[in-house]
Parts: sequence; structure tokens; C-alpha cells
Amino acid sequence: MAYTIICLVFGLMTFPAGRLSDKYGPRNIVLFGGLFMAFGFFMVSTITPPDPTVIAAGGDPAKAAGKTALYLLYLYYGVICGIGGAMVYLPPIATAPKWWPDKRALATGFTVVGLGLGTFIMAPLATGMIKYFGSALPVFKYVSITMGIMVVLAAFCLKVPPVGYKPTSWNPSAPAGGAGTPKATRDYTYEETRSTPQFWLLWAAYFCGSFASLMVIGLIATHGIDTMSLAYKVKMGLAATAVIPAVELKKIYMAAAIVPSLLLAIFNAAVRILIGPLADKIGTQKIFITLFILQAAAMVMIFPAGNTGFMLAAVAGLIGWNYGAMFTLFPATLLSYYGPTAQGSNYGLLFTAWGVAGFCGPWLGGKLQATTGSFFVPFIVAAVVLAVAVIILFTLKAPEKQPA
Repeated sequence: MAYTIICLVFGLMTFPAGRLSDKYGPRNIVLFGGLFMAFGFFMVSTITPPDPTVIAAGGDPAKAAGKTALYLLYLYYGVICGIGGAMVYLPPIATAPKWWPDKRALATGFTVVGLGLGTFIMAPLATGMIKYFGSALPVFKYVSITMGIMVVLAAFCLKVPPVGYKPTSWNPSAPAGGAGTPKATRDYTYEETRSTPQFWLLWAAYFCGSFASLMVIGLIATHGIDTMSLAYKVKMGLAATAVIPAVELKKIYMAAAIVPSLLLAIFNAAVRILIGPLADKIGTQKIFITLFILQAAAMVMIFPAGNTGFMLAAVAGLIGWNYGAMFTLFPATLLSYYGPTAQGSNYGLLFTAWGVAGFCGPWLGGKLQATTGSFFVPFIVAAVVLAVAVIILFTLKAPEKQPA
């Protein structure tokens, strides 16, 4: 629940973070957000856990003993860190393309890869620290200090380029005056952007892609463990309730959970940069349609792939690749449609689609699996949702440019 809350708050707070970034500058917003997030992490480390003996006894005393600590976790981690994280995440994504207008998708990709790489690096590091300290609480304290220092240093590197800035090697063709020549155009304002149907179609496509991907990503490891465990019992002639030997169970966990998760994380991070140059060259729509079709196919393939570690890892890598590409392609599409002037506000509002999907997708996926007793249903639902996104993206056309 704490993680669900932070995903929802993070996703919804990117909109005000973008608006504030456009108004007060990215440096100020990232600086405040980083310190606010570090404060939230530090406060988590001060939570006093309930007495283990009371919790072990169960019943109403156990519920009462853990209630205060749980609410504090929801507040410090879910709400405070969610607000601070959104203020750190959004402004750099809106700022980087302004410095590289000739390579906007690549600049966006290099910025959003931070979230993927951060997860890839921090997850094993935090696991090691938890083992060393014997508890997660001290880890929050040291992470908060490190995070505060790193974000403050990064914030001072952020600023928007001066008016009229362009790279020295870039000479965009300017429309000439006279009859029959293209008219001069300007960027959309935030108010104009949100009034176009193309923006809300992009929002719907972003929601569908995030909803389906997050729903399935949350189930991949469990599906693999269950399927491979059952296959092992059938192979060895064991009863369904038999206990698998610890050595074999470790192999199943490695093949079903660790390797697929690792590949998913690697591809999720790598594609954010690699997709940028291609998007700058041929545009985002063709790439979007191709990746979403592949993602829908992967959702169908994941169910039979659970029988073998190799196939499960391959499909997990494909899902990570297609999912990670969205974080470069959607802001790049928004830039090409509406221009960089109000990109902070525009992408902040668009990113709320991820926040809503991050709350609904994993919850519904778990609910469908628990209700039906099968992973097949949520995987098929995910494929259908992605098919809706493909239809939206296939019919989507850029809005008319605003006359200067």
C-alpha cells in the first residue's frame, strides 16, 4: 500500500511540479523537491516498529500496535516522498530538450534513463544494506543524506537556455515571407494544449500502455514461480501439495524471478536512450505503433512462456524494452506537437496518466488473478488494453501549428 500511494502521488504531482517549473525555473523546483524527498526518507528511519511479540500474538492488539507505524509510513514515504520525487523528476525532462532542440528525443531519453538506472543500481545496493543492518529503517537514513547531497548538486546545474538560443551547429529552416510560403508559427501555451483532442488521446494511450505493462510486470515473477514449481512437481511425480527441495526451489526462483526481473530492468533502462536517435530521425508515431503491437503480443506470450526460464526472461526483456520506450516517446511526441515553451506543464499533466495507471494496473491485475485463480485473464486483459492504444496511436494526427 505504501508503494501504491507513492506511485499515485508521484504521478499526480508531476502536473503542479511542471507548472511550477515553467513559472519559477527548474532549479528552484528540483532543489526544494529533492530536500523534501530526502526529509521524507529520513523521517521513515525514525519510525518506531511495533513490538514483535505483540505482532506475533496476532488479534486486535497486533493491529492496534502496528497502526501508528503504518500510517507514518504512508505519510512519510507515500505522500512526502511522492511529492518530492515528482518535483525532482519532471523539471529536467522538460528542460533538457530546450538545450538540444535538434535532438529532442535523444535529450529526453538521456534524462528519463535516470529513473531506470536509479532503480537498477539502488535495488541491489539497498538489499545489501538491509542485510548488513538487519533492518530497512537505517537504510532510509543513509539514503536520505546521500540523496539530499546529490539532488542539491544536480539542481545547481539546471537552468533554461536564454531566449533565442540554438546550438551553433544547428540551422533550422525559417519560413520566408510572401505569398505561398509557410507561415511563421509559435509554440502552444498550456491552456491551448489541454484544449486539443490530440492531447487527451495521447493521455489515453499513455494510460493504456502504462496500465497494461505495470499490471503484467507485477505478476511476471509470481507467474513464473507458480508455473515452474508445478512443472517440476509433474516431472518428478510429486503431489501438488508436496514441498520442493530447497536447492531446486532456489533454481526456480533464479529462473522465474531474478533473471527475468534483471533483464526487464536492463532493457527498460537501455531503450530510453537507444530509442531517442531513431525517434528524432523518423518520428515517434511509427515506433509507437510497432512497440505497442509487440507489447500486446508479449502479453499473450507471457502465459505459455512461464514454463521455461529462457522464454520467460526473453519475454520479460521485451516487455521492459517496450515499456521503457514510452518514457522517451511520449514527451518527445508532446514536444513535436506543442513545442518546448510549456513542456513542463504539458508533460506534467500528461504524466498523470502513468500515476493513475500505476495505482489501477497492479491492483486490478492482482484482483483478476486472485478471483479467477489464473494468470491468463490479466494477461489477456492487458493485451486488449494495448490494442486500444494501438488504435488510438494509429489514428492520431498532429494538431495544426499555431500562427505566430
